Amino acid sequence: MLWDLQQRAEKPDVTLPRQIRFVTADDYPPFNFILPDGTLSGFNVDLARALCNELALPCSIQVRRFDLVANSLRDRSSDAVIASLSSRGSFAEGLAFTAPYYRTPGRFVGRVDGSAPEPSPESTKNLAIGVRLGSAHEAFLRAAFPQARVVPYDGDLALRSALRAKDVPLIFGDSITLGLWLNGSEAAGCCMFRGGPYLDERFFGPGIGIALRQDNRNLRRLLDYALKRVAERGVYAELYLKYFPPGVF
Repeated sequence: MLWDLQQRAEKPDVTLPRQIRFVTADDYPPFNFILPDGTLSGFNVDLARALCNELALPCSIQVRRFDLVANSLRDRSSDAVIASLSSRGSFAEGLAFTAPYYRTPGRFVGRVDGSAPEPSPESTKNLAIGVRLGSAHEAFLRAAFPQARVVPYDGDLALRSALRAKDVPLIFGDSITLGLWLNGSEAAGCCMFRGGPYLDERFFGPGIGIALRQDNRNLRRLLDYALKRVAERGVYAELYLKYFPPGVF
């Protein structure tokens, strides 16, 4: 749980802005994408609208290329970026972030035939585990499962194909990407999550927050308050169930 729901959120005593100008991208489903009718949609988009409803403030949501979303804060053409922008990435240098509103754990996936053991550092000794080459997941595996035989693949498609072809009994990767694959037609019911989730911040970061300018402390306090309020009222859970398959976390 990202928020302590036992402690009620207190609205900060700050001057409200006239509006909030959000920026997002449109090429990262299910977080932000364009529907066939041209409508902007996604978890990030709906969450931004829910935050504005909570604060009773008018909002706009503009689209930028992902590599330009942070620049919209620097040139002051936006107030907040809600585009799954990592605080550890080079694009985020010099920006501030709200508390995280989601984290992406690492998860193991194996075939439904049960051919692999329940993953642990002991059970995976000498076991081949597929992972994306050069990823944080590869670094985590090598550190936390030192006796496993790590098999790197160049890209998600190659990684998942190796599992389906039984080249490896387990793969390890981003839980959201894997969850969407497991619940889609491509996986064809072949596989399932095994063990986890793993949320080591040293490898997977502190989570994703909304990016803001460092001098916009009032807006940061307001958005932190609104994020907790939409969680308290069950709106966040509704959005999660709308966009993400069960078992991701």
